[in-house]
Amino acid sequence: MGDYKQVDKNKFLYHRHRYLGELTPQNLVFNANLQEFSQSVCYIFNLQSREKLSLQECYEEIELLWQQLAQSYKALGIEKNATR
Repeated sequence: MGDYKQVDKNKFLYHRHRYLGELTPQNLVFNANLQEFSQSVCYIFNLQSREKLSLQECYEEIELLWQQLAQSYKALGIEKNATR
């Protein structure tokens, strides 16, 4: 049994994908926010599928996360830089 690779719990639970776009500080921060949003949506979905959250609660939580993601996008000024 000692021959099996030990999977790092953090890498399994909080996996990150490398950023493939234009490397700017704003883009990297937004990419991190986007990955966090995605991970949170997965958790919310899993809670709903296990009947710990109602569909309405699930929708409200995801809507709030979406609004926060949109605010971070605007605050980082990515819209203005996208037309370069």
